[in-house]
Amino acid sequence: MSLATLKTLFAQKTWANAELFDAMHLVDAVQHAEPLHTATRTLNHIYVVDRIFRAHLLGEVHGYTQTNTDDTPALGDLQFAAAETDHWFEAYVAGLGEAALAESLSFQFTDGDAGRMTREEMLFHVLAHGSYHRGNVGQVLKGIGMAPPRDLLTKFLHQREPARRQPA
Repeated sequence: MSLATLKTLFAQKTWANAELFDAMHLVDAVQHAEPLHTATRTLNHIYVVDRIFRAHLLGEVHGYTQTNTDDTPALGDLQFAAAETDHWFEAYVAGLGEAALAESLSFQFTDGDAGRMTREEMLFHVLAHGSYHRGNVGQVLKGIGMAPPRDLLTKFLHQREPARRQPA
């Protein structure tokens, strides 16, 4: 995958996460306490895995022993933390060269097993993992009668670059 494509996909991830968090703030926390908690736990899982792979990419110890936290953060706190991490990934990808993408890194999974992936594979995992679980949250929102944001690359591209809607 090209660096240009990765840059676009991480920008889309930032946008999609912001849209989903904004939608989550519209959920009636009293009437839909359990689904809101489930959705927040899922968003926290995305965040934790993003942080784990951030540490892998930097060769740092992440300190997590599982892929979610025992406590569920407040939605606003989680939104802020996730946005910071999303912006970190955008800046990280912007600073990479093609050769760095192919570099293979060793790390340890939260269950203690060893792993080895290229930077490109790790970055793609972060993208795919987040997309998958944003879909899970979208299903929770549908279950309470709320339409989730449309998490589509086409929508993102056309919002970011309206000229793409013009005939060639």
